[in-house]
Formats: sequence, C-alpha cells, structure tokens
Amino acid sequence: MPADTIRNFCIIAHVDHGKSTLADRMLQLTGTVPDREMMEQVLDTMELEREKGVTIKASAVRMKYPYKGKEYELNLIDTPGHVDFNYEVSRALEACEGALLVVDATQGVEAQTLANLYLALESNLTILPVINKIDLASARPDEVAGEIEALLGIPADSILRVSAKEGINIDKVLDAIVEQIPSPKGDNTAPLQALIFDSHYDSYKGVVAYIRVMEGTLQTTDTLRLMATRADVKPVEIGVFAPGMVPVNELRAGDVGYVATGLKTVKECRVGDTFTLAVQPADLPLPGYRHPKPMVFAGIYPVEGEDYEELKEALERLQLNDASLVFDPETSQALNFGFRCGFLGLFHMEIIQERIEREYNLNIVVTAPSVEYEVVLLNGETVSISSPAKLPDESQIAEVREPWMRLEVITPTEFYGTIMDLVTKRRGTYISQDYPAPNRVQLNYDIPLSELIVDFFDDLKSRTRGYASMDYHFLDMRPGNLVKLEVLVDSEPVDALAAIVHKEDAYHKGQALVTKLKALIPRQMFDVAIQASASGRVISRANVKALRKDVLAKCYGGDITRKKKLLEKQKKGKRRMKMVGDVEIPQEAFMAVLRLEED
Repeated sequence: MPADTIRNFCIIAHVDHGKSTLADRMLQLTGTVPDREMMEQVLDTMELEREKGVTIKASAVRMKYPYKGKEYELNLIDTPGHVDFNYEVSRALEACEGALLVVDATQGVEAQTLANLYLALESNLTILPVINKIDLASARPDEVAGEIEALLGIPADSILRVSAKEGINIDKVLDAIVEQIPSPKGDNTAPLQALIFDSHYDSYKGVVAYIRVMEGTLQTTDTLRLMATRADVKPVEIGVFAPGMVPVNELRAGDVGYVATGLKTVKECRVGDTFTLAVQPADLPLPGYRHPKPMVFAGIYPVEGEDYEELKEALERLQLNDASLVFDPETSQALNFGFRCGFLGLFHMEIIQERIEREYNLNIVVTAPSVEYEVVLLNGETVSISSPAKLPDESQIAEVREPWMRLEVITPTEFYGTIMDLVTKRRGTYISQDYPAPNRVQLNYDIPLSELIVDFFDDLKSRTRGYASMDYHFLDMRPGNLVKLEVLVDSEPVDALAAIVHKEDAYHKGQALVTKLKALIPRQMFDVAIQASASGRVISRANVKALRKDVLAKCYGGDITRKKKLLEKQKKGKRRMKMVGDVEIPQEAFMAVLRLEED
C-alpha cells in the first residue's frame, strides 16, 4: 500500500478513561471485527486485563477505512496506561506519527494523561484530543475542553466530543485521523531499520516481535540481525495484525506488523531493539533502547515446600512473555526455598502474583516489597542490595543510598492541605506547583520510592475521595539515615520480616510491627517473645501468652504438695516443648510490614 495512505497512531489516556472501548468502536465501525465476534475490550486478551479494566500488554491492529474515494490503512498500537509500564509506552509511541489523547468528560485531565502526553510530545507526535463519555449525566465537556485548550493551545470548539460506549461521533474520529495525522516517512530502498515495540512468546513460532518498519523493506526470505544482542534470526513468518496474525510476504517502510523469530526467550529479542538485515546492516540502531530496570523487589515462596520446582517453572514461563520480570533463588530461615523477584512497580508485582496463583494454581507467600539500595562500605566498595536481610553489618557501612522519585499529583484545590500532610509524613519534599485548570492543582514532590510503594496510592485516594491522580518517575539515588529493623520471634531473627527504615521511624515502626504480630501469631503451648531490634538493640517486645491447660482441675482437696508436683511437671514439659517447638508464622504477618500505620 502507498505510504501516503498509511496512518500509524496510538491512544493515550489515564486508566479508565475509555481507551479500550474507543478502540472497540473503531474496530466495529471499520468492519475489522465482525459484529458476531464483537465483545468488550477486544484488544485486551488477558483475563486480568478485562477484570481490572487496565491494558497490561501492548497490542496492534490494522484497520481499513474508506475516505473520500480512497482506502486508508489505519494501524492502531494499543499501549498500556499504567505508570509501571512507562518504557513500553515510550517504545509504542516511537512507532507512531500521531496519538489520540482521550480525556474523560467527567474527570478531566489527570496525572497519567499528562505523563503520557509529555512522552508523546517528546516523540514529536501529532496530538488529536478527544473528550469521551459525553453521554453521562455528570459530563462537563465544555469545562474539560477548556482544560485541554490551556494545556495544548488547541481551540476548545475544535476538540472532538464522543461517547465510545454509545458509538457517538466515532466516524469523526476516524476522519480526523486520516486528515490530521501525517503519513509515515521512510525509504523502501534504504538499509532496514525496524523498531521492536513489544513481543510475546508463542510455543510454535517462538518469540513473536511486534515491529514498525522505519526504513527499508523486510521479506520472509531475509536473514535478520538484532542490533543490541547481535543475534541473527531467520524469520519463521512475517505478517500483520488484522486483528489476528495474518502472514504476508513483505513489510515496507511505514508498515506495522510482526516477525515470528523462532527464538526461545523474550530476553534475546527485547523491546526497543532494532531489526536490520544481516547482509546489509544499517549503520546505527534506532535511538532510545535500554534495559527495563526493576524498581520493586519481593520474595515469592511456595506455601508447600514440594511446590518449589513448579513455582520455578511458572516464573520461567512468565518470563518468556515478560522480559522485565527478573528472579533469583533465595533461602529464608522462616520460609525455606523461594525466589527474590524484581518488578517494574507495585502494580506489575500484583499482576505477576495473580497470574501465578490463577494460571498455575499455586499457593504462594509473597513477602513485603522493598526497593534496591546502594550501600557504600568503609573500604570504598559499593554494593546493591534488594533484600533487607542482605544489608551488611552497620560497622562496615559508610552510607546507604535509596532511590528517590519525582512525584506529580493532580487534585482539586480543596485537597491541597491533606496531600501536603500525607507527603510530608512520608519524607517527601515540596518542589513546585502548577494550575493546569481553574480549581485544579498539580503538585510536584521528591519522595523516597520506599515510602511510595507502601499504601501511598490507597491513602491518597481515600484522603481525596478518589479525585486525585498521581504519576512518578525515577530521579536519583540519595544517601539517607537508614537502619535495618529486625524482628525476632522466640529469639530467632525472621529474615522475611526484616525491613530497611529511616532511623527516626525505627522506634514507632518497630512498636507497631510487634503489636501487629502479637495479634497475628497464634498462641503456642509455650510463651513466645516477639522483639523488634534496630542498630544492635531491642526497641520493642511483646509476649504471646501460652495456651494454658488447667492441670489442677482434677485435683480437688488434698495436700498442697500434690498441686505443686503437678504444676512443676507442667513447667518442665513446657520448657522441653519450647526447646523443640516451632512457631508457625501466618502469611498475614509478612504483609503486616506493608500495612504499618504511618501515624
């Protein structure tokens, strides 16, 4: 197809602003998906995506649309909306020339809308704003159009107003895509450069890379080279998404399609890499490639020890599809054998946890998430640790650095004070503020990642009645006055309950944790001491009282020595039991580290 009839675009929006529904209506209107096969969220193929209403995996689809006597090819690249998948979004944006900016008529511009919009502007995309959900009684399209005008300088009266659910004005959106989004530039005769913006694993075809051909032509018979990993592959198949995988003989500059590589893991074919020809390679890869870096770490252990191999297999299979998941074997005194897993963020961790439980039917214990710290030792060596249990002894440490994030919160102005209070309590520092619209404020803060991953989002939503939205990105590593908070149950340190905390917070966090554990750990036949220690001293202690059996019940009347004899016998039995007894720690106890009250 001639390049001037191709339009490559994506849809960017905050979570739940109607992105997937708008994509559904477009597929329906262009006849890409027949009415009898139509269902909600066509492009969200995972059960979890449908349930949570969030796009987790990017996908692509080709639509044919007749306009003014010509047939146009519209390639929609559906991107994840969540902040954890920011890198995947940036790669998908690089594969497009334009973006539909979908804004909910009842909510207005929110934090992730802005974050993804700035990414799109950095990629020099043509922005086409669309106000969705105009059919709702609480919709305020004129007000929202004013917000978008203040943000982008596009006249409010020219902004499209649609209802994806009811199918209102969807044809006008398709017309605007053809009219306003530029066609791709690229030379079919130049050396091949094709950007990989996503991939999935197929058990028959190996890794299937989703590509956008920037320059040159790609044919089934070509031998391809991945420019970052230097691997050469002979494609099993090349094709386009319509919306299923349809094989074709060649892809030209401007086309969006796929290459079935036959490779065995996604690691060999990473998002952001560039395909070129092995015989006539391009001089340089496309810019912007990087390894996705895990930000949040947690231990995953099987509840039953014999499930260890099955858990390993489940993680390996998930890693085939998700190269950003990293895991290493680790051993815990309390939980035996398991894995230390790295995730892009808390939402990514939640998705992996649910997929292990559902798709592989495994019972797992997940320890409280932590972040990666940089520890500078007195001998000048710098080590990275992702588990609090691995923190070296205080006598060897010169300083501990923790990751800090730039946090953007968009909220109605009435919640200014309560958000200020929340961020200050969590060691955040105020940077600046902007007013994107009347009665709405954008607050910018610097905050440690360790404070963000512990119930921050829930707290923000409850304090602002659900009106505030947030986005964050990595800033730098900063030194902090940090110590290891250890928990000892029955004088034994429980490594899975250890946490790295700020020295000022150690005392009240230790007290709160001990109080919580006292309520959660079941009573034994002997007294169990629960202690919290930091900087080499115990800062809090509580006892779980022993279950008592009344051994004097059968002893009525008679000499006092009989009673003493029975009590002494019971005392000896308890002492012996304490030596061999084992304290069962329930799953809730490991999550208690997460839900410590901040006040």
